[in-house]
Amino acid sequence: MHMTIDFPNIGIHLQNVGKTLTIFHFDIAYYGITIGLAILTGIFIALAEAKRTRQNTEDYMDLAIYAVIFAVVGARLYYVVFSWDMYKNNLSDIFNIREGGLAIYGGVIGAVITVLIFAKVKRLSAPMIMDTAVLGLVAGQMIGRWGNFFNREAFGEYTNSLLAMKLPVDAVRAADVTDLMREHIEMIDGTGYIQVHPTFLYESLWCLMVLIVLLIYRKHKRFQGEVFLMYLAGYGIGRFWIEGLRTDQLLIPGTAWPVSRALAGALVIMSVLWILIAGKRKGVRRQ
Repeated sequence: MHMTIDFPNIGIHLQNVGKTLTIFHFDIAYYGITIGLAILTGIFIALAEAKRTRQNTEDYMDLAIYAVIFAVVGARLYYVVFSWDMYKNNLSDIFNIREGGLAIYGGVIGAVITVLIFAKVKRLSAPMIMDTAVLGLVAGQMIGRWGNFFNREAFGEYTNSLLAMKLPVDAVRAADVTDLMREHIEMIDGTGYIQVHPTFLYESLWCLMVLIVLLIYRKHKRFQGEVFLMYLAGYGIGRFWIEGLRTDQLLIPGTAWPVSRALAGALVIMSVLWILIAGKRKGVRRQ
């Protein structure tokens, strides 16, 4: 397998991007390291925000334990359910996440359910918790997407745009290579290369922008939960566009429509309407 990753139109050529790191004869996947870093960063940011807003940081430490577990479970279940043909004859593969297979929206759903239950048990405000934790969530997504970079996955269709990414064909899953990519395969020293949209990079940069907006706006929110709703709307807009570029989409069974794209669109509409209605009610109360 060839291990190069290139961005030819901006002059970046990486000769040996491995998928694992070997320590004392143990192979540790860079995907896992990246997800771990994303989780730790997210927790750190959420704790900092809790401290800034004078909430009990110990509650968030307790919440983090449960939220991380059920977010990972939710992310994996979401992926497996909508990729069932890949696992129905190899059920043991369901538990192997070293090669990827975590769907972000599944993780968000798992985390939100955990917050709702945790808040009810602890008698805390779920909307306030979501406003606090969402900053860590989007920061974690921004970092976690780079796990797809190491795995050579979650990329888009053929392109020759500025940020086009060139990958060896033998380093990616055959199912992710489209006819259009095959038409533009470039042969170099006997090795075939495809050139694609680096959608992981697009989403990482989009998450950075969403995070900046949330950090600026959070001090001006009109009601509890508004920051989280802004995240759902802001991230959803980007995800709706980016999902349309990818070649490894999870589809709604029996259709050709990507489930995450449909969910992103629905969440954008719901969140915007909620923000408008709740904001209007808040304004009326102040009068």
